[in-house]
Amino acid sequence: MQHTCGHEVVRDLSDRAADRRAGFARWLASRDCTDCWKAARDTDTQSTEDWLAAKRSEEQQAAAAWAEQFDMAPLEGPERALDWGERSRHQLMTAAHTALVIEGSWDEADWADLEEKARAITRAGWWIDQRDAEGADLVELLDAAGEKDRGTENPFR
Repeated sequence: MQHTCGHEVVRDLSDRAADRRAGFARWLASRDCTDCWKAARDTDTQSTEDWLAAKRSEEQQAAAAWAEQFDMAPLEGPERALDWGERSRHQLMTAAHTALVIEGSWDEADWADLEEKARAITRAGWWIDQRDAEGADLVELLDAAGEKDRGTENPFR
């Protein structure tokens, strides 16, 4: 596959599920190859903390722009969890859109229903807890979160 740095790298994707290979290949192609990424990181004079802060800032800006564009509700929770929750929500929703709409069989009406369910989850901690989930699992996760709201827990929490 051709990377953004211009290098072509052969990568065995047989360890990935067949329905996830195309999306992963697209993601890889949108990045520098491993050697260029490492070289850029190693020659960069910024400390690891500065690099991470810059990356988080970039991710945060993208997540905030996405949330505004798609009218997502502001998240609630401790101040230190809000940005992380927003980034986690953005990453999971993006992965779900790729898995369900782009690579799957969903149409925009199906996706709109899922977005509505996602808008109802405003607790930053919930999104942080789901940060390692697969995009295709978001349907089940949101359904479970909705069932929990209808259960016996205190609705005023």
